[in-house]
Amino acid sequence: MKVELVTTLKRQATKILQDLHTSKEPVLITEHGQPSAYLVDVDDYEMMQKRMSILEGIAKGEQAIRNDDVLTNQQAKEKMDKWLK
Repeated sequence: MKVELVTTLKRQATKILQDLHTSKEPVLITEHGQPSAYLVDVDDYEMMQKRMSILEGIAKGEQAIRNDDVLTNQQAKEKMDKWLK
């Protein structure tokens, strides 16, 4: 992973963004020697958001199973029929 100082980002933003789009490698921005932010390509960020949404849905489903908060196939079908009317 590439690491850049925030001052370098201020001075060379266009070049850093161009490199980011070419390499698709995230850039860690540091301030006073400490991690401050990540720069990531837009497509990569959107893909990560979609993955997180899927994982959150799976986690909710697993929690519902653990809580025995489930429906039979027939119950789910009836509930969906009500929503679709």
